[in-house]
Amino acid sequence: MRYITKRRLLHIFFPTRCPVCGALIGAMDRFCGDCTAKLSIYKGGFSVEGAVSFTAAFDYDDSIKPAIILLKDGTDGNAAYALGGALADRLRAEGAAEGADMIVPVPMYRRDTFRRGFNQSALIAREVGRELGIAVEEKAVRKIKSTKAQKELNKLARAQNLRGAFAADKDKVRGKHILLIDDICTTGSTLRELTAELLGSGAASVSCACCCKTVSRK
Repeated sequence: MRYITKRRLLHIFFPTRCPVCGALIGAMDRFCGDCTAKLSIYKGGFSVEGAVSFTAAFDYDDSIKPAIILLKDGTDGNAAYALGGALADRLRAEGAAEGADMIVPVPMYRRDTFRRGFNQSALIAREVGRELGIAVEEKAVRKIKSTKAQKELNKLARAQNLRGAFAADKDKVRGKHILLIDDICTTGSTLRELTAELLGSGAASVSCACCCKTVSRK
């Protein structure tokens, strides 16, 4: 209730807008009706090695891209609310978060977080955690190595780029069922590397979830 009241009060002074098209929407709305109708719902078919499951809310295409850009730029607080809420709905519908002890966002290298001012995956994780009532543990795993931007690399180079880049806190993850969250999944290299690190550090299981999954166009 306090969260809802806060959003409604903020809406009075800073009207909520659709993170895709910018249209004015209700305080508790995620997207406007027109954009909601155009969103490409993720249909499944992808898996992450070692993970119990993989869940995504949307295909990453032009129907959702503006919201992702706003999320990464940090210029629209409603983007994380909308994307995180949509992912929580999908996780709830699939039962993919049942039994999770904690939510762990994909970490950024400390210097990169400082430069940006926030970790967009953590923003999504907090919204999912609030919706599903699951604790978010942002310090369960750290990125200990600076890496090249994944979007600049091919599939093989992505995997090599991330090797040894993460370190989990064994005391925090040992015996835990973990829900690992990122904003976008392309080849799955980041999720695979983190899943392996978490399981190798004693986690009981890892489930993966992203707001969007890129779809290969043939």
